[in-house]
Amino acid sequence: MAGLRLGDRVRLPILAARRWPTTQGRGSRYPTETPDRRLGPHHYHPSMELWERSSALDLLDTLLHKSATGGRIALVPGEAGLGKSALVTAFAERCGRRARVLWGGCDRLVTPRALGPLHDIGRQAGGALAARLGAGAAQEEIFAAFLDELSGPRQRPRPVIVVEDVHWADEATLDWIALLGRRIGRLPVMLVVTYRDDELGPEHPLRGTLAMLPGAVVRRIPLLPLSRECVGEQARKAGRDPAQAYRLTGGNPLLVTELVKAGGRTVPGAVQDLILDRLRALSAPARELARLVSVVPTRADAAIVAGAADLVDVCVDAGVLIPAGDGVSFRHELLRSAVEDALSPPRRAELHRRVLDVLVRVPGIDPGQLVHHARHAGDLRAVLRYGQLAGADAARQGAHREAAAHYRAAIDHAGRLSPEQCAGLLERYALQAYLAGLLVEGLQARQQAATIREELAQPEQVAENLRWISRLAWWTGHSAQALAAADRAVGVLAAGRPLRQLAMAYSNRAQVHMRAYEHGAAIALGERARALAEQVGDVETAIHATINVQTARLADEAGDAQAALEAAHERAAANGYVDLAVRAKLNLACVTAEELAQYGNAVALIDRALHYAREQNLDGYAQYLIGARAHVRMQRCDWAGALADADAALARPGQFAVTAVMPLVARGRIQSARGNPAAISTLDEAARRADQIGEAQWLAPVAAARSEYFLWNGDTDRAADEARQCLELTAPVHQPFQLGVLAYRLWRAGATDCTATAVAVPFQLMISGSWAEAAAEWAARGATYLRVEAMSAGDPPAAVEALRTLDSLGAARAAGCLRAGLRRRGVTGMPRGPRRSTTAQPAGLTVRQVDVLALLADGLSNAEIAGRLTLSRKTVEHHVSALLAKLGVANRVQAAAAYRNHHSPR
Repeated sequence: MAGLRLGDRVRLPILAARRWPTTQGRGSRYPTETPDRRLGPHHYHPSMELWERSSALDLLDTLLHKSATGGRIALVPGEAGLGKSALVTAFAERCGRRARVLWGGCDRLVTPRALGPLHDIGRQAGGALAARLGAGAAQEEIFAAFLDELSGPRQRPRPVIVVEDVHWADEATLDWIALLGRRIGRLPVMLVVTYRDDELGPEHPLRGTLAMLPGAVVRRIPLLPLSRECVGEQARKAGRDPAQAYRLTGGNPLLVTELVKAGGRTVPGAVQDLILDRLRALSAPARELARLVSVVPTRADAAIVAGAADLVDVCVDAGVLIPAGDGVSFRHELLRSAVEDALSPPRRAELHRRVLDVLVRVPGIDPGQLVHHARHAGDLRAVLRYGQLAGADAARQGAHREAAAHYRAAIDHAGRLSPEQCAGLLERYALQAYLAGLLVEGLQARQQAATIREELAQPEQVAENLRWISRLAWWTGHSAQALAAADRAVGVLAAGRPLRQLAMAYSNRAQVHMRAYEHGAAIALGERARALAEQVGDVETAIHATINVQTARLADEAGDAQAALEAAHERAAANGYVDLAVRAKLNLACVTAEELAQYGNAVALIDRALHYAREQNLDGYAQYLIGARAHVRMQRCDWAGALADADAALARPGQFAVTAVMPLVARGRIQSARGNPAAISTLDEAARRADQIGEAQWLAPVAAARSEYFLWNGDTDRAADEARQCLELTAPVHQPFQLGVLAYRLWRAGATDCTATAVAVPFQLMISGSWAEAAAEWAARGATYLRVEAMSAGDPPAAVEALRTLDSLGAARAAGCLRAGLRRRGVTGMPRGPRRSTTAQPAGLTVRQVDVLALLADGLSNAEIAGRLTLSRKTVEHHVSALLAKLGVANRVQAAAAYRNHHSPR
């Protein structure tokens, strides 16, 4: 490329002449043009004017004022080019001395930078935050330093945190935003988040983060396309046809700006034509520079364009590039992408190769950037080398999904490694894949690693991989494979000296016993594993074994087991064993719910476990816990919450049998009670998943739900068969509540051949006709729906109370069966049930409330709903409060989920 020498360390005169004030220090002012994206916004340019954005600016100003008494969050969604960055830049300019703006952004890399925006902010803030980021500290230390930075000297201007393009964020960044959201109410800080809402599919992780933000302090700043009048006015000034201008741009401010700048030239048909038309007016060397910059997401640093000051001047003066810190960038990602997409594949690869050659010599460069350019350049050695470095870096920062992606890229070229190096890479990838919930991928990697370790005659590493194969096989619903791998891991090491791997193999086998309700064997083998681990000083395995032992003891109702599991969690968390820490909390919550039927206590325990899983980016565990909570909420008669959880659990990618069964049961039982024709297909899918696992803890709830369904639909023979077959299969496990629900369903179906002996007391009371005692027992356990079942067999006042509860839940099929039974008993004066006009709607909402709910489910704010329905905003607020109460949900997200569940086919 003529006149352009990559890698030369030369100061660029054009950039020196346009140096921007930094945001560091007190009372700094903000530029009206683009500073370094790491020090401020990166898409705005003075030629892109803020048309029709005064109300949005005023709203941001109001939120800044309110943040003095408690933090505020401004969400600025919108499609590309709608002016999000321009708006936030103008707001930063308005802030002046009132605020200290710290700015970070997410990049459109193949694999996102781990904590990319926080690194940007750390460079501005300096101090402990920058030091911990630079030292690769643990995520908790980095987050603590950030919160300390926000709580700085009182005389410092109020912090405004801007995070741009969060739709490209890595999972650690999303955790950081969620953390700030939880703390912001107690801090005098304002958080501004921009993102492209048109790129958020139903499974996009940002949706979950936004749902976690406290609604009381969140305000959505709607950005609408420019009006026809505004576009027409700008078009007339540029000598263009207003109607054609609006048709070409759709009111997108960036496209309007580009169209106006195109002057009287032929009207191009798309943004790519706009920018390429401008490129054609440049000299060949300047065009080459612009193309080079186009393959660098966000901006090209000084090192990339060093030695090309004159060409930089030409591109800036032509409006193709803009200064950005000590480098240059396109004004908007749309424009950069347009130029990059127009390159031929060989040309694009060549430019990525040039950038890579420069960046590898830049001290402290993020290895993730090197992987991005190496992959696009087709440099296999570089992908292998930097993929491993980037994976380790992301893993340290808790970005497990990004770490797995980097390791995956390296594995594709692992044929260049020695067998031992290859096995090690597969094992590191498998761990990150497991923590990210990519369970099939993790299982496959462990199997490959085990094969290599066997060929290398390394029994300790073989056993370790077999232990992980056992764990991952269970997660993916292959319990027989899990058992075989656990036994083989013990067999590989049993003849050897006391080793950590032998202790862990014993502990893993104890875990298999524990899951099968073989509590005596689990405790004995777990204690053996713990003693061996303590003997060799292996803290991790000792904690692993302790969790298995105490989980089995908790299921046997040992009084001190809960405290022991809490202590195991604390010890695991303190030592950085996040997988063990979350497993201690999960086991405590799930045993409390499903094996002890203490549903009132289980809700808080699940929420605490879920909070920890999300904090640590443990997606698989989070998915499992959300599904477990769906079942608990169903039993608690929080059906809107149960359906919202079931939707969330079943919609997540990487669905497996162990994460699917309980949310399917919760959804299927609610559908059955409501007479939804989709109920049987839901329960069929639950049965298919439970059969795949083959363990009692999954088979029993599914069979009981199916028996209930057939009973309500008048097929008592099928109802009895479902319960009887599963009872015969699971009777050897002696789990009282699992066997109890099956025995009760068999009795309800009219059968008298139940031989189960280990039946939980509340079910014994129901079967014996002691409905009042059973109802009291269920009430004490927080089992609201089971209490309703007990009362439905009681005297007329109790049965009528149960009927009213079923009516309030919209359980038309269950209520109909109870009404028919009461009529046969001669009971009169029963409530007639909801009118048809309200049963057609969820929870008896009025027609207007359903209209409001439908728009709420589409993501509209109260102000937008008011405008759409021609109501006052206060009236809409009243409607929203009423429908939340009727649906029994806590927030708008759960209300939207309830609406979608009611109005979409299952």
